[in-house]
Amino acid sequence: MTVGSGVDMEAGGGAAAGGSSDGEARCGGRFVEEWCCACAGLLAGPNPMMARYLYALIFLVTNLLAWTLRDYGNSALDELQRLKVCQGARYCLGAEGVLRISLGCFLFFFVMFLSTVNTRKVHECRNSWHSEWWPAKVVLWLGLTAVTFLAPSTLVQLYGKVAHFGAGAFLVIQLISVTRFIMWLNDCCQSETTRKKCHLQIQVVSIVTYVGSLLGIVLMYVWYAPSRACKLNILFITVTLVLVQLMTFVSMSSKVKAGYLAPGLMGIYVVFLCWSAIRSEPHTEICNKKAAVATSADWVNIASFVIAVIVIVAATFSTGIDSKCLQFKKSDGESEEDDIPYGFGFFHLVFAMGAMYFAMIFVGWNAHQTMEKWTIDVGWASTWVRIGNEWLAVIVYIWMMIAPIIWKTRQVGSSAET
Repeated sequence: MTVGSGVDMEAGGGAAAGGSSDGEARCGGRFVEEWCCACAGLLAGPNPMMARYLYALIFLVTNLLAWTLRDYGNSALDELQRLKVCQGARYCLGAEGVLRISLGCFLFFFVMFLSTVNTRKVHECRNSWHSEWWPAKVVLWLGLTAVTFLAPSTLVQLYGKVAHFGAGAFLVIQLISVTRFIMWLNDCCQSETTRKKCHLQIQVVSIVTYVGSLLGIVLMYVWYAPSRACKLNILFITVTLVLVQLMTFVSMSSKVKAGYLAPGLMGIYVVFLCWSAIRSEPHTEICNKKAAVATSADWVNIASFVIAVIVIVAATFSTGIDSKCLQFKKSDGESEEDDIPYGFGFFHLVFAMGAMYFAMIFVGWNAHQTMEKWTIDVGWASTWVRIGNEWLAVIVYIWMMIAPIIWKTRQVGSSAET
C-alpha cells in the first residue's frame, strides 16, 4: 500500500539530497514538533495537520459500520421493506447496507471537496472549515449517512455501478502515488552524497528486494500452481515474472541507469499485487488451497480482515495528502510560509473515491454475490481488478522511467530546429 505522504516525500527528498547529519537530526525534530503542534492545535485554532487524522478516524468508523451491516445487519435491515433487493434474497440486504453507508461517506467527503477545493492560504476561512467545526461536520456526516437509508433501492444500486469507476480511479491514483514514492526514494539513493555515505547499504537493499521479488514468485508457483491444471494462476505468476524482468531491463538500460533499487521495490509491489489477486480467487478453487486454510482458522481470518481494513484507511490517508502525485513535471515555484500544507480539495476527493473503494472490496466488486463473514475482496471480479492494477502499475513505472528521456529528446529537437 501507499507508504508515506507526498508532503513528507518532498521534505525527505531535500534531506536525502543534502546528505547532512544536521538534516537527519531535524527530521526527527520535525516529527515531534508536528505532533506537538497538532495536539496544541485542538485548542489553539485551525490545524490542518491534526484535521487529516480526524478525517481518517471518521473514515475508519465508516468502514467498521459498513462491515457491521454487511456481516450482522441482515436482521435489522430485514425490518425495512424498502431495502429488499435481489428478489428478497437476504444476503443482498447486507450488501446494500454497505452501499448505503458508502454513499453517505461519499456524500460527506464530496461536500467537503466542493467547500474546500482551490484553498491556497492558511488564513482563508475555508481552512477554518476544513480544520475546525467538528461538531457541525460530525452532524453532517451522520445526517448524510442516515438520509441514504431513505433512498430507494434503485438509486443505491445505481450508485453501486458508479462506484466501480470511482474505486478504479482511486486505485490508479494510489498506484501512481506508490510509484512516485519509489522513484523519489531511488533518486535520493542515486545522489552522489548518499551513494558515498550508504553505498553498501543501498546495494544490500537493492539485492534483497530483487531477490525477494523472485522468491515471492517461486513461492506462488509452489502454493498456487501445484499442478498444470492451474492454468490461470500459472499465467498470472508467469506474467508477473516477465514484468519484473522487464522493469529491471528498462531501469538498467544505458539511457535510464536507475539501478536495481527501484525495480527491486517495484518488483516487491507487483508480486504483492499478484499474490493479492490470487488470494482473492473464490476459496472453493482447488488451486487456492492456502486461502481455504485461512478460512478454516478463525483467528487468521479475523486478523487478515483487521489488517486489510487498516491498510484501506492508511492507503486512503497517505494518497489523500499526496496532492502532487498527479504532477509528472516538477514545479518551479517554491511554497510560501502561509501556504496550506496539502491540497484540501484533493484530500477530500481521494477520501470520497476511497468510500467507493471500500464498498467495492466489501462486496467483492459485485453486490449480488454472497460474502462470507470476516472476508474482504473475494471473488473473480476482485481477482481481475487486482491483476489489472498490477499490470497498470508496471506501465506507469516504465512510463515514469522513460518519460524524462522522451521530453529531453523533444526539447533538444525543438531547440535544434530554432
